[in-house]
Amino acid sequence: MSDVQTLSAYNKVLALLTLVALVGAVVLIVYRLVKGPESARDLLGSGAIWLAWAVAAVATAGSLIYSEYFHFVPCRLCWFQRIFMYPMSLVLLVGAIRKEMVVKYYALPLSLLGLATSIYHYLVQVFPSLEGSGCDPTNPCSARYVEEFGFISIPFMAGVGFTLITVLLLFYVKAKEE
Repeated sequence: MSDVQTLSAYNKVLALLTLVALVGAVVLIVYRLVKGPESARDLLGSGAIWLAWAVAAVATAGSLIYSEYFHFVPCRLCWFQRIFMYPMSLVLLVGAIRKEMVVKYYALPLSLLGLATSIYHYLVQVFPSLEGSGCDPTNPCSARYVEEFGFISIPFMAGVGFTLITVLLLFYVKAKEE
């Protein structure tokens, strides 16, 4: 398989994971609206933190593969998204292992700031005129290295990851037996 074919397959796999994560976030939100906050918390309990960690770990590994294997150079906004995502991989893992409720208060601000950055970055890609002078002209934030299904780009993938992590952190409660 050539590098182009490998990249195309990798993009499709991550795009499909993004769609699954987006559907998961929507289903959890709808479940909470229909069943109420207590039922929603009981649905995942302490498993929510492990799922949030898995999302952060996949997003971290995914971005590292793009930059280190496929040699995509992260733009300025990509770096900010990484600044918010990478620490969550470690923070959420430690919190899940130690079964600490307080971990959601450490990770939630990172997730929300990362989500805001991803939304802005996606808007810059859709509307390049929004790109300010803070972006590198040789590596603009409006460039799309990935575009699957006509709308999924790297900032979109990151945004969905941050969204699902945020939803899972809001669902996270210690199980009663812990």
